[in-house]
Amino acid sequence: MFERFSDSAREAVVQAQTEARSLGHGYIGTEHILLGLLADSESESARCLWLQRVDHDQVREALVRILPVSPGDLDAEALETLGIDLSAVREKVEATFGVGALDQPAGSRGQGVRMPFGHIPFTARAKKVLELSLREALRLHHKHIADGHILLGLLREGEGLGVRILVDAGVDLGSLRRDVTAVLV
Repeated sequence: MFERFSDSAREAVVQAQTEARSLGHGYIGTEHILLGLLADSESESARCLWLQRVDHDQVREALVRILPVSPGDLDAEALETLGIDLSAVREKVEATFGVGALDQPAGSRGQGVRMPFGHIPFTARAKKVLELSLREALRLHHKHIADGHILLGLLREGEGLGVRILVDAGVDLGSLRRDVTAVLV
């Protein structure tokens, strides 16, 4: 299927992987696909999303709010409100495991979950979005899959975190679908 992807569609998928990795996620979900579509502000899908007042930074901020914060991202003030002194914890950990032990990715000592390197798998919903992007291209009698088709696939799947973020941002999904379809035909 990827052989049918246009350069912009391939780039969106690569950017989805980059976004997942930068967030420390070991999977590519619909939310990462949405971020990947917004990574190139000149793409068809990004322009249509911008018309709905949605941009990359806004989606990334919403995603960070929605998904649980990993332990490495907790800040000292938040921990202090719980009576935990982060400096004391760091000193104790470094005395036991060595200087910089908390700065290493999880799993680097053979424990926990490893940070995603190399290939990151797609969730079932994300795979469905890519499958639906092919169906959207065929529906429009296109021989290639553009980034706009991926956005249509995301909207058609309709239940992933990517769509939830759009709905929470006040996006009219029907209007967005019409805008994207108009750009593609």
